[in-house]
Formats: sequence, C-alpha cells, structure tokens
Amino acid sequence: MMIDSHCHLHEAVFRDLRGTLTRAIDHDVWGIIAVGCDPGTNAKTLEVAGHHGKAIWPCLGCHPEWTGVTDAQVEEVEHQVGEHHSRLVALGEVGLPWYCLQAAPDPATLMVRGRQRLDRMLGLAARYDLPVILHAPHGAAVEALGLLRKRGIERAVFHWHKAPAEVTRQIVEAGYLVSVTPEVVYRERDRELVEGVPLESLLVETDSPWPYKGEFEGLPTEPWMAARVAEEVAKLKQLPVDEVMFRLSANACQLFDLPYA
Repeated sequence: MMIDSHCHLHEAVFRDLRGTLTRAIDHDVWGIIAVGCDPGTNAKTLEVAGHHGKAIWPCLGCHPEWTGVTDAQVEEVEHQVGEHHSRLVALGEVGLPWYCLQAAPDPATLMVRGRQRLDRMLGLAARYDLPVILHAPHGAAVEALGLLRKRGIERAVFHWHKAPAEVTRQIVEAGYLVSVTPEVVYRERDRELVEGVPLESLLVETDSPWPYKGEFEGLPTEPWMAARVAEEVAKLKQLPVDEVMFRLSANACQLFDLPYA
C-alpha cells in the first residue's frame, strides 16, 4: 500500500474527492500528503483533510514560485501554522524560487526575499518539530540544504528532486529524502536519480494535478499514479514490487510520523 507524498488537493479539479480516493485505493494508494501554497490553499487543504482524515494528511506552506504572495500573507501562513500545527504532518510546500527567476525583472531581489521567507518557514518547522517539504530544484537545492542545516532541521524531503549528482549525494548523506514523480517512467534524468539513490532515501509523489507525458499523456494526474511510480522504481532497483511499495510507504510513514498500515 502506497502513499502519494505530494498532492495539491486544493485545486478545483479535485471536486470529486471521493472518486479520487476510490481510484487511489483501487491502485493500492491508501494515503495522500496534501500540501498548501498560500493562506487560501492552506485553508482548503485543512478543509479537505477534515472531511477525509483517514486518507488525507494536511501540510501548510508558502510556495516560493507564487510571486504574488505578500508579506502580510506570509504572516497569515505563520498564524495558520501556529493555530493548526497539531493537525499537520509537515510544513509545505515551501522552498526557494527558481523557475520564476527567469522572467523576473529583478531576480536577485526575488531570491533574497525567497531566502528570507524560507528561513522564516524553517523557523516554524523547528519550533513545532515538523518535517519540511521543499521546493528547491536545480541550483536552488544546495542553498536550501544549507538553510536546513543552519536551522537544525532533521526531517525533510526535496520534492520532485532535480539537482547535480554531488548535491544529491550531500542531501542523502545529511539524512534527507528526495522524491520522484511519474516522470521517472519516461525521463532518463529521473531514472538515473533512482538508480543512484538508496531506496531508504526515496519517496514517490504525483504533484497532482501537474500533467505528464509518455504513457500519462492526456490523462488527469491523480494520486493513484504513485503506485505506477513505485512499480518503475522497483524495475530500476531490480526488486519485487511489493517489497519496494512497502519500503517506500515506510519511508513516508517515518518522515511524516504516520502509523504504518
């Protein structure tokens, strides 16, 4: 039985959550880690988790690529975490901007603000002993790793991880996890990542409803696809699927302090 370790259930496409959960369970995905991105999506995430508490676990966050989030909204996120921290399994999605820097008129200022906001979020994680779900792709990964160490954060996952092999090695050696998405089925970069990272350092996710290519072209992305990701991980690791599913699920349960199924 699998856990989708990263899903945006606040999105409007998930109006029929019962159907989404039924399809997930039919594919042996029994739990979903639901992330938020700003005060509004955080509130929605708490709402859906409240209605489906045995299958959905909430996280609250402040997405670094959402450049329209104001300082006042960041403070609101901090208040939300303080009020609801006992219900949360992680702080996320948080991290450092990367993709939005390409079109930004002043990327240096945007990155400085991103560092400051991530440091504030990591301070919350340390205060409430919450693991962290990080958005820190490519060149942002090494700086995010440094901020985790600075704050003394012991539990974190670099979601949909993309970074040079040496940075990945440092992340794993520091005791953090990395996650892969359905891209691992068809993208060589992700396949090489799985081959090079120990199974105990891996999670699988869908980042639903983000669309994918290959065999997923044209399909709505849903949590059930986490099982397909696990199957591909098993092929790459040359291990039985059932064993890999159990170990990936155990990794998620350990990171997010969940009961084992």
